[in-house]
Amino acid sequence: MTGGSIAVRRLSQQVRLISSSRPSMVSTFGTRLIGAPNTLEHRVFIEHNNSVVSSFHDVPLFADQSNGILNMIVEVPRWTNAKMEISKEEPFNPIKQDIKKGRLRFVRNCFPHHGYIWNYGAFPQTWEDPAALHPETKAKGDNDPLDVCEIGEQVGYVGQVKQVKVLGIMALLDEGETDWKVIVVDVHDPLASKLNDIEDVERHLPGLIRATNEWFRIYKIPDGKGENAFAFSGEAKNKKYATEIIHECNEAWRRLITGDSPAKTPTYEISIRNLSNSSSPGFVARSDVTYANVPADSRQPPAPIDPSISKWFYISSVQV
Repeated sequence: MTGGSIAVRRLSQQVRLISSSRPSMVSTFGTRLIGAPNTLEHRVFIEHNNSVVSSFHDVPLFADQSNGILNMIVEVPRWTNAKMEISKEEPFNPIKQDIKKGRLRFVRNCFPHHGYIWNYGAFPQTWEDPAALHPETKAKGDNDPLDVCEIGEQVGYVGQVKQVKVLGIMALLDEGETDWKVIVVDVHDPLASKLNDIEDVERHLPGLIRATNEWFRIYKIPDGKGENAFAFSGEAKNKKYATEIIHECNEAWRRLITGDSPAKTPTYEISIRNLSNSSSPGFVARSDVTYANVPADSRQPPAPIDPSISKWFYISSVQV
C-alpha cells in the first residue's frame, strides 16, 4: 500500500469514528439566505433536509469514505470579489462577508486575474490550530477551517456543498501564519478522471498552479500590504502530503469540538454549537433557544456594489 493510500485510509477511519453515530449527509444540502448579498446583514446558512446545520461542525468532511471523496463548502464562487467566509463566531456558523474597518471586504482585481480564479471555500470539520507550530512551515495555524481551491470548470455558488477529490496543497505564509490551500477538483468535472495528483494539474491545466501562486502572493498589495510568501519556495505538494495535512486539521477540529482544545481564549472565541456530535460540549437539541432563533429564509436581490470594485490593479512586483 502506498503512503498516499495509507494517509487516505487513516483519515477515512478517523472520520468514520466521528460520524458513525449520525446519518449520512451527502446529497441533500441546501442554503438558507438571510437578507441581500453585499450588505452587512447578509448570511448564508447550510441546510440539510431543509433544517439549518453548522457549516463548520455538522457537514461531514467525507462524502464517500471508501473512495476518498470529501465535501467542500463554497464560500467564494469563481470570478467574484466578495470575501465571503464561514463565521467561526456566530451560532451554526453561517457564511458572511468579511468586514474590515466597518466596511464589507472585496478582493481587488490584480491584472490579469478577475476576482477569485477558482471556487474558493473550506473543508468542514477541519481547523488550523493557532496553538500548533507546523514543523516544516515554522508557523502556527491561522485559526480557520482548511482553505480549498476547487479548479473544475463549473462556477459554484455561495454555500454549495461540492464533492471533491484532493490533488495537492500549497502552504501560504499569511502575516506570519500557516494558511494551507488545498487544490481539489469537483468529482463531476469532465477532467476529474484525469486529475489524480498535483502533476496532473500542470499536464491538463497548464499555468494554473503558477497563476495560483501569483494570485495569493499579490492579492493584498492593492490594499497597501506587501507580497505574501510561501513555504517550500512556492512548491505545490502532492496528494499524499495534502492528505496528511487534512488529517492533522481534522484531528485539530476533533480536539476543538470535544473541548480538548479551548473554543474561547483571550484572542478568539469560536462557536462550537452543533447538532450532530453528542459528546461535544457545544451539542444542542433542535429545541434549544439558539437553534429556534435561527432566522427564516429572507433572501433579497443583491445590493449594488461600488463600481470601483471592478478596477484592475497592475502590480509591478509580479514575478513572471
